[in-house]
This record gives sequence, C-alpha cells and structure tokens, in this order.
Amino acid sequence: MYVSTIRSADTGRPSGRSGHAVPATVVGLGVVSLITDMSAEMVTAVLPLYLVYGLGVGYLQLGAIDGLYTGATALLRLAGGYLADRLGRPKAVALAGYGLSAVTKLGFPLAGSSLPLIGGLIGVDRAGKGIRTAPRDAMITLAAPGDGLGRAFGVHRALDTAGALMGPLVAFGLLHFLVGDYTAVFAVSFCLAVVAVVVLAVFVRAPVGTVARTRVRLRSGFGLLRERGVRRTCLVAALLGLCTVGDMFLFVGVQQSAGLPSGVLPLLPLATALSFMALATPVGRLADRFGRWRVFLLGHVVLVGAYVLLALALRGWAVAALVLVAHGVFYACTDGVLMAHAAPLVPEALRATGLAIVQTGQALARACGAVGFGVVATGLALQPAFAVLAAALLVAVLVGGAVRS
Repeated sequence: MYVSTIRSADTGRPSGRSGHAVPATVVGLGVVSLITDMSAEMVTAVLPLYLVYGLGVGYLQLGAIDGLYTGATALLRLAGGYLADRLGRPKAVALAGYGLSAVTKLGFPLAGSSLPLIGGLIGVDRAGKGIRTAPRDAMITLAAPGDGLGRAFGVHRALDTAGALMGPLVAFGLLHFLVGDYTAVFAVSFCLAVVAVVVLAVFVRAPVGTVARTRVRLRSGFGLLRERGVRRTCLVAALLGLCTVGDMFLFVGVQQSAGLPSGVLPLLPLATALSFMALATPVGRLADRFGRWRVFLLGHVVLVGAYVLLALALRGWAVAALVLVAHGVFYACTDGVLMAHAAPLVPEALRATGLAIVQTGQALARACGAVGFGVVATGLALQPAFAVLAAALLVAVLVGGAVRS
C-alpha cells in the first residue's frame, strides 16, 4: 500500500486558512525523516565520545572531522537537486541518498581506529544527506497545495525534529545499559536507517507528475539566478546566514553567560529541539496566512533578541531557557518557511535544483559566519562578539525587509 496524494494548484501566495489536510506524502516523508534522524543523531551524539575517549583522537583531528561533517552536506545539495530534475525522479534520488547514509552506519565499527576510514565514512554519510535534501523538499512542494506549503513543511520539520530528540536519548541509554558498547549503538542506528529506506521505498509515492518530468540542463538550473525573486531570496538568505552563529557557539554562550554548570551543556540542544518541534507546525500555518517572507524575517528578529541576552550576560536558568526557546522559534520561522517561500518562485521542472541553490547559498554563508564569529570571539571574548553579531544581524534583517523577493 502506498502513501499517495494528488497535487493541488501551487500558487505560492499567502492566503487565509487552508481547507486542505496535510498530504499523506508529506506525512510519509516526515516519518522517514523522523526515523532517519533518530539513526543519524545516535551517531552524532556518541561520535565525539567514541573518537575522543574510545580512540584517543586529539582536538585538532576532531575539528577536522567536524568540518568534514558540516561541509560535505552543503555542496552536494546542488548535485542531488540537479539529478532529481534531470531524471524527473526525485524519489529515486532521495532514496539513493538515504541508502548511502544507511550503509555507512555499519562501517564505523569496521573502521576500527583508522581516522582516514572514519573520515571517509563521515564524508559518505554527509554526501547521502546532501543528495537527498533537495529532492525530498521538492517532493513536499509538489505534494502540498500552494496555500499550505508553510504548514506542510512545518509538519515535516516537526517530525524530523522529534527524531533528532529521540536519537541521543536512545544512544545514551544503550551506552548506559551496555556499558559503553559503541558497536551496539552503530548497529541499532543502521537498523533504523534501513527501516527508513524501506518506508520511503514501499509506502511513500512520488507526487503526481514527477515521474516523467522534462529533462533539463544544468545551465538552465543556475539560470534561475537571473530570476529576480530567486536571486533576491538567495542573496538575502545568504546575508542573514552570514550574520548567524553556529549552534555550538550559541550553546556554549548560553552555558557561560547564564552561569550554568558545564555538565548541562550536552542537554541544551534538546531544549532548542523541543521548542522547534512544538512550534514548527503552528508557525508554518502562520506563514501561510500572513506571508512566509515576513515570518522568515521575524525569526531572525527573535534571534537578535537572543543574541542581545547573551551579550548582556544575564545570569540564571530563566535567561538560559528564554534564549533556547528563542533559538527554537528562530528555526521554526526559518527552516521550512524559507523553502515554502522559495518553491513557488521556481518552475516545477527545476524545483529541486532551485531549492538546492537557495539551501546551498544559505548553508555556505552560515559556515563562513560561524568561522567569522570564532575569529571575533577570539579577539573580543564571547559576550562582546554576540553584541557585534546582534547589530550585524539586525542590519541584515532591515536589508531583507527592504529587498523583497
């Protein structure tokens, strides 16, 4: 039995309350992402422990591996988007990406203490994520009605984040009860990844009209940047990304500025994920009703407030909770909402490529912004660096409000 849907007209315009239920294809893709994120976050949660305490890896090597973990995803989104449009088979390309990531989970215990092999496995895993992201998001836009894209992405991101919450808890539970058995964690992660691949292959059908799509050329995809709406969306998203700090720095900032015990640091991402999961769907509905670009910018305004609180170095758990909730609101207002805004600007035959271009520009800008913040924090200390970043992000939001796509 397939999870299927009939695609409605894709107007892309904000409207009042949509009369459509969230398409079953979107829910199916959300379930796939939930299971996959459980699998991925199990590895993400234990990998530093495995490398540092299990294999004795130094901080320099750990930093190099972490950079590979982040960088391999962004660039390969373009390849995944292009292939999905070129072949007219976004589900097949997404399936290849999910399958590629699943296979790597078995490789970690087999790699032993070989850092080159571990680095190669991480690169392949991130390649799979990069390949699948744009085709998956394109399927969401093709399945959902145009006036319900924000809600559709909100539902998907909420399910995705639920998996991200459960993964670390399962991993640490296994390590606790099995006394540091990393092989068991990797084995369970592999099994979950395989289940996700099976669910996608058997129960999720590509939206109507995506199987026999007209072949397109790569230069046609990049020609989308000549379209004013796509170009402005990409440039403003990149500018805002350049003025945001990486999650790791933000969590360290919360712990240090609020004066929390260092032992709570690993738990701080869970607070952000909880607020993101709870707000993703209602914020998506809000974006459909009042305008996705407005909500996208509003999320960055909320993040400015979080940076200001960190710059003021106010102490206490209440301040930390406020910053973390604001961080979750930021993700709820931006992660899926940007894709919902960009999708109607891109022709269906180039939908995956267009979304990949926007995603890649934003991801690369965020990577550069994280490096830049590290330089500023090294020179000024953490709290003054957040003050500088808050000012820069506010200016970028004002530019985004003036330059409408």
